[in-house]
Amino acid sequence: METNLHSITHLFAQLGLPSGDADIQTFIASHRPLDTRTPLCDAPFWTASQAKFLHDQIATDADWADVVDKLDVSLRQSLGY
Repeated sequence: METNLHSITHLFAQLGLPSGDADIQTFIASHRPLDTRTPLCDAPFWTASQAKFLHDQIATDADWADVVDKLDVSLRQSLGY
């Protein structure tokens, strides 16, 4: 069983965001640090559909949950992804 089904590049594409390495680094750098009290899906920079997707993936422990968690950690750190 493969546990790492999706990459951060795939997640950004799924969210309708530019998904090149530089685009992802720029997005993370411009939106961090995310307050530790704010759930990822409640961050103010998501559209309603992006927020719902992120929430649903974590709530149901779906295939995307692992990479969503990695994005969450990256947005709370002071360095890249």
